[in-house]
Amino acid sequence: MDRWRQLDVTIRDLPLALLLAVSPFVPTFHGIGTEVGKLPTRPFDALTVVAIILQSFPLAVRRRWPAACLVLVALGFALDQLRGYHTFAGTGLAIALLSAGAHLERRRRTVAILLSGAYVALAVAIARVGGTERAVGYLTFYLALALIWGVGSWLRSTRAAEAERRLRVAEDTRTAERTRIARELHDVVTHHVTAMVVQTEAARYLTGAPDRLDETLNAITDTGRRAIGDLRQLLDLLDPGHDVAARTPSLRELHTLVEQARRAGQPVELTEEGTPSESAGSAELVAYRVVQEALTNALKHAQGSPTAVGVRYDEREITVEVSTAGPISGPAAERVGVGARLRPPDGSGRGLVGLRDRVDALGGEFGTDRRADGGFVVRARIPTRSPA
Repeated sequence: MDRWRQLDVTIRDLPLALLLAVSPFVPTFHGIGTEVGKLPTRPFDALTVVAIILQSFPLAVRRRWPAACLVLVALGFALDQLRGYHTFAGTGLAIALLSAGAHLERRRRTVAILLSGAYVALAVAIARVGGTERAVGYLTFYLALALIWGVGSWLRSTRAAEAERRLRVAEDTRTAERTRIARELHDVVTHHVTAMVVQTEAARYLTGAPDRLDETLNAITDTGRRAIGDLRQLLDLLDPGHDVAARTPSLRELHTLVEQARRAGQPVELTEEGTPSESAGSAELVAYRVVQEALTNALKHAQGSPTAVGVRYDEREITVEVSTAGPISGPAAERVGVGARLRPPDGSGRGLVGLRDRVDALGGEFGTDRRADGGFVVRARIPTRSPA
């Protein structure tokens, strides 16, 4: 079936043309055909073959050249009716008309007007050679042809709408994938680089304490290696030709995350209640990212301020709360209002915006708030099961 669809449309339409060309010569189809004008039926002669060929063989190009196909079939149909052959090949007119309505892209209105005029001329010619059809009969046949054209036009519009829908789905998929990649890069890069910047700034003031300076430089090196490893893992996952098992951070790695923040100079206390569910799935990754982004913001906006990370697990959801004491110094203090999204002084606010979208996608709740002492709180409630 797939090999048949890969063939050229002309080859695929050729069997129908051959079948229609042969059918008038099959005894079963004698006397069965389209009749307009009520002219007496005439026996087959040499011109009958011409009429049959014109009404059948052009159907092989009905999708490639629908206008040319329709014109040739219409000429054959006119010859068939004026000579009174009334062959079964006259069915080709309906097929050609349907195909033109479905596949003709340009000058559709012009073609419809010209065909309507040609039909009127055919009706007049049939009446002059002895046709006894009344006007209502001609009108009924014309309306039937118009209906067939309309069905073809509907098929064309349906096909165009489906193509547009597929294009839109593909574009939405690409946009969603770009957004996902941007979020992953932000999560991986921002956290590690922020820690390295803070550690580097601290190293400036430790030239008189070699032991502490060495410890800080080792922490910077360790953070850089983690960043490189995480980036390599992310790039491997994005490469479709790279066969690698997907490894995503989990809440079981929170202690490593907290320890990294501590080594960057942020006093962090971690409290966990309950046990992570084995079926948490995406909720566990999102909860990890919430903690990671909140600690990154704490390092940026309130470096050195006590930070408390609380994570509670149950069968239905994971609750995360990260609270950093104030006051926050610098322009960042003006950016953290009640219910506001946190935004670093030199950043885009992409991190918390992305987190809100991720939590919302799982049917959870996400918010930020300002503490009475000028600090800030990040809260998230993430269902462990996707919303129905």
